[in-house]
Amino acid sequence: MSKIDINNTINTFAELGKRLANPDEALMGIINTERQYNAWFTPESVLSAVKATGEMLNSTDLSQWLAKYNITEAKGKRIGLVLAGNIPLVGFHDVLCVLVSGNHALIKASSQDARLIKYVLNLLVEVDSSYADKSSFVERLVDFDAIIATGSNNTSRYFEYYFGKVPNIIRKNRNSIALLTGNESTEELHALGNDIFDYFGLGCRNVSKLLVPAGYNFNSFFEAIEDFHPIINHHKYNNNYDYNKSIYLVNGDQHLDNGFLMLKQDERLTSPLAVLFYDIYESLDSAQETLLQQSEQLQCIVTTAAIKTQNQQVPFGQSQHPQLWDYADGVDTMEFLSTLS
Repeated sequence: MSKIDINNTINTFAELGKRLANPDEALMGIINTERQYNAWFTPESVLSAVKATGEMLNSTDLSQWLAKYNITEAKGKRIGLVLAGNIPLVGFHDVLCVLVSGNHALIKASSQDARLIKYVLNLLVEVDSSYADKSSFVERLVDFDAIIATGSNNTSRYFEYYFGKVPNIIRKNRNSIALLTGNESTEELHALGNDIFDYFGLGCRNVSKLLVPAGYNFNSFFEAIEDFHPIINHHKYNNNYDYNKSIYLVNGDQHLDNGFLMLKQDERLTSPLAVLFYDIYESLDSAQETLLQQSEQLQCIVTTAAIKTQNQQVPFGQSQHPQLWDYADGVDTMEFLSTLS
């Protein structure tokens, strides 16, 4: 086993972070053409994801993050990664964890997001050529020592069947929720718009449901998010809006509608695109109890309320800006990788 120079690792990924936070002409070329391959990956969405990843990779946070783990020697384990492709670069954190823990990343990229992740790893090799042989893209995963796979509730059953005999992290559907108290400022409600609409609401960290107090008036919420109206100009989002609106109208389902987002009272967590579900609570204690019961289905909770939950809590507008230690599903990927025998 070769030794790992943590300081060099930190410097390498901090330099990669700078390049992503300030994209050059070549990277902007990728950013601006992604929508030719995936209509949801607009230049604005891709640029936002690339910059958010760049900001995450700063030397201060990298040092704080890695200090928690005993990473001294490269184990060189072959870690199979099944990456999601719902939002740009969504699988990068898993790749990062495999590389900094001294293992080899066998990457089964999503067809929805293959070009961007490949480009970022080529940038990494430009920064430090020693990473040239530490990752590979594959069509089929074979000869692996462990697996990290992200998918839906349906695909997770297949993952458990195929990969159950090796150490694994298998992720299922999760949603994020916002708990409102009725005391939010206009600025906070406007920031909540980012939690709802960033990446068109396609991410597991996007808010798909609101918990609101009894008697809550949605007027201030609708007024605060009016700036997000241009989202309706995206043809795929517009198609989803029109489709769900027609279903609600035909079925006579009660709902609120501001012309680009519909609100519907529903106990489920997963709302259709262009729809936000909501539920009503009688007290913060009862809301807290609801969130505790749903913790296995939640990714993060957007709120400023003083509650105790098992999920990560984030301030308004920050759900799509996770830090290095904000692990998907609350499972510590680095702990898993650094303790593989």
